[in-house]
Amino acid sequence: MDHRNPATWTPEFAAEVQRVREYVADLHAELPRWELVVWTAGNVSQRIRGEAEDGSQDLLVIKPSGVSYDDLSAEAMVVCDLDGQLIQGAGKPSSDTAAHAYVYRHMPHIGGVVHTHSTYATAWAARGEAIPCVLTMMGDEFGGDIPVGPFALIGDDSIGKGIVDTLKDHPSPAVLMQNHGPFTIGKDARAAVKAAVMVEEVARTVHIARQGGDLIPIPKEAIESLYARYQNVYGQ
Repeated sequence: MDHRNPATWTPEFAAEVQRVREYVADLHAELPRWELVVWTAGNVSQRIRGEAEDGSQDLLVIKPSGVSYDDLSAEAMVVCDLDGQLIQGAGKPSSDTAAHAYVYRHMPHIGGVVHTHSTYATAWAARGEAIPCVLTMMGDEFGGDIPVGPFALIGDDSIGKGIVDTLKDHPSPAVLMQNHGPFTIGKDARAAVKAAVMVEEVARTVHIARQGGDLIPIPKEAIESLYARYQNVYGQ
């Protein structure tokens, strides 16, 4: 089966592609719901795993460029290969598709990527400043500070490379790309959306806290304990 050619897809694979298109369309509604985007900015993507273990046959689903969130549906979602080339769908893929595709090519364990321009997280990115780990919530979710990635222009692999280089050895599922905004990653698109919601929450809280005085950092060993418990024990 040639995953780049929908005509060769098995009924089972075609059904999986449709399921992911519906899933990603539904998750896009979470971005305006949590006030993480304005107008048509921002995007959610999810990997569709192919048969090859090296990921060479994987695809991704992402929203088309310049389409209102009110008009997003499963049919509007576009399917691309991991070079960012359109495979299925009528729209032009998001301008951030190359960044998402780069992450999937170089981080095989990642199944979802989100980009927003949420106000407080983007304000930290505009300063090129990491968000310091001063909340137990941050220890739980991010395993430490939320790091800053390098300045990069849209149009090639530069943003994706910055994301991967910053997060490959960091527990955080979020990076603040300098002068741009947050990108988040996860085991699937839902996990990446959750990280996008949480990064904006802590960005706002830490900003407000700093207006009242000096921040109190959490010791490294306490952060490690918080992260281990939350990732391995907490929840169902």
